[in-house]
Amino acid sequence: MQPAEAYAALTTLAREETVLASCSDLLEWDEETFMPRGGVENRAEQMALMAGLLHERGSDPRFGELLSIVEGSDLAADPASDVAVNIRELRREFERERLLPRDLVEEGARVATFGAQAWVDAREAADFGVFRPWLEKIIVMAREEADAVGFSETRYDAMLDDYEPGMTTREVTALFAGLKARLIPMVEELSRPADLPAHVLRREFPVDRQMLFANAVAAAMGFDLERGRIDTASHPFCTSIGPGDVRIAVRYQRRNFAQGFFVLLHEVGHGLYDQGIDAAHYGMPMGEAPSLGLHESQSRLWENQVGRSLGFWEHFFPRLKSIFHESLHDISLDAFRRVINRVTPGPNRGRADEVTYNLHIIIRSELEQAMLSGDLPVADLPGAWNEAYRKYLSVTPKNDAEGCLQDGHWSEGMIGYFPTYTLGNIYAAQLFDRADRDLGGVESAFAKGDFSGLLGWLRDRIHSQGSRHSARELVALATGAAPTPEPLLKSLDTRYRIT
Repeated sequence: MQPAEAYAALTTLAREETVLASCSDLLEWDEETFMPRGGVENRAEQMALMAGLLHERGSDPRFGELLSIVEGSDLAADPASDVAVNIRELRREFERERLLPRDLVEEGARVATFGAQAWVDAREAADFGVFRPWLEKIIVMAREEADAVGFSETRYDAMLDDYEPGMTTREVTALFAGLKARLIPMVEELSRPADLPAHVLRREFPVDRQMLFANAVAAAMGFDLERGRIDTASHPFCTSIGPGDVRIAVRYQRRNFAQGFFVLLHEVGHGLYDQGIDAAHYGMPMGEAPSLGLHESQSRLWENQVGRSLGFWEHFFPRLKSIFHESLHDISLDAFRRVINRVTPGPNRGRADEVTYNLHIIIRSELEQAMLSGDLPVADLPGAWNEAYRKYLSVTPKNDAEGCLQDGHWSEGMIGYFPTYTLGNIYAAQLFDRADRDLGGVESAFAKGDFSGLLGWLRDRIHSQGSRHSARELVALATGAAPTPEPLLKSLDTRYRIT
């Protein structure tokens, strides 16, 4: 077979696998949004079967044979070409997939479905004991996965690499240690006094009106509601079913406007990335983000650098005030911004301010590393969690629901995912800083409701690049400097000194 024929066959296989994966994504979306509780057992079997079929396709020896034909050929001679990028990334994915036993993959999907429901039940009861046996299974299976695919130093390397290719535990540990040293005193210095009118966002904000406002904001930012939709779920997320079908799910609260709204901005950031990827590359690495951290950078950029800016609210606050006149009639723009940008240490990641947020992520990352290594027995997680919160944030969760049960990631088997949030914050601050300089300042455009300049910059520098470069390389190319936490720390220090 000639290289051109092999590449065409490879493209067909990869795209068929992606279409099959999209069916699995649709099942997961339905599970999170509309599936009745009674459907859990059948959904677990569906997800296990889908995972097995995907693994069978992804580890098919024919994949390896076709890759070998194209590798080293003239088609892949230019390492920066679309073909070479696709071959490089498909090889990486194939090598990991072929090392995983199918029964482990299927059981992982089955356990994740039951585990997710157990987590919901445990959270409702504020009882970690309900979820504990499932988390113990999930940790054991994560160890088996790490052992199967191999790792250089620790099992956590193998899990982290699945979400942030090329990143190591050693690098994350060093980065987080440096951030802790800077963030803990920053939190103490910037924490807002208790007399700020934070209660204004605890007033009555009817959910139906929140949804209408959120949809209008999402559309203004550039999210195409003809190629996407926004629903509600207990755990917010964004998933791309395929070109022209990007789905967002958020969670609104009648007496907590900020939580629902900033979650919406976060998920819209993910959705803008998915809608900005060239549909012509669907099913191939050039049609995918190079890492979860880079994808997270887009959600955090729109949520924080944009959504907490003065220009953004100069445009949207008058509309917000008119929609919720009963709750905001006596609140000025300045007071509103002071509330949404206050620094207040608390036990909940989803409601955390920007300055404390990364400490929440560091806690989770350290705990999952300890559970994976065996240094922390799963049974001891609630106590270790509470101790970490006392140490880093000087707060203590009142129960398991407010503590170690507040996130659903572990219930879905996502060990190694949490560091991507902080990596995303680092990338986001650096990207926004460069975009702001390149565009001559974006605040004035935001104040007019114009986000097209920033979105266009991101489309060109990030979205359209697919997996041509690693996340770190892409950030460096887009900004002119290797990724560093300094822009993030500078941004936090500057923006949170609002008086």
